[in-house]
Amino acid sequence: HYFTKILTTKMSANKSFSTETSERYSRALFEVAKEAGDLEKIETDIKIFKSLLENSLELKNFLSNPTQSINNQNNVNDLLSKKFSFSKNLKNFLSLLIEKRRIFFVSKIIDSFLKLCSKKRGEVKASLISSKELSESELESISKDLSSSMGSIIKFDYKIDKELIGGLKLQLGSFMIDTSIKNKLKKFEQQMIEN
Repeated sequence: HYFTKILTTKMSANKSFSTETSERYSRALFEVAKEAGDLEKIETDIKIFKSLLENSLELKNFLSNPTQSINNQNNVNDLLSKKFSFSKNLKNFLSLLIEKRRIFFVSKIIDSFLKLCSKKRGEVKASLISSKELSESELESISKDLSSSMGSIIKFDYKIDKELIGGLKLQLGSFMIDTSIKNKLKKFEQQMIEN
């Protein structure tokens, strides 16, 4: 089985079992999808599957429940794959996860797979948190400015946190910019304690 061949790589000591496993499985799916010329279709399908998991606690619990039979879980996989016209490779992949009792890692595997797809397109994921809601044009402008200065396409996970009081926080890998008033107050408080 092609997926199994790709999965037989050694684990590194500094990663958790679930992270290591998720990355191995997502890479296997990515390689199979790329080789089959099926990457865009699988990425679209996997986003649909992710949405189903996020919006149905019942489905999420069913798939992550180790007391469910492999047969029952595969029946649900067949049903979903047919209803949403999932690619044959994704259906087979989900079936492999069920057979190997790794389906409870599926959310981590999906996230890891989507990161691989973004990376292939030259996109960099960043986290942007602001104290007030930013408009689509403001977000686009920030993204364009950062993308041109970083030389990569920046895609944001955007959140609002009113506790920042004012300003924003931007995390790009290990690089962090924090212009929030909350952070400035914390620094000021630290200086007062030290003096």
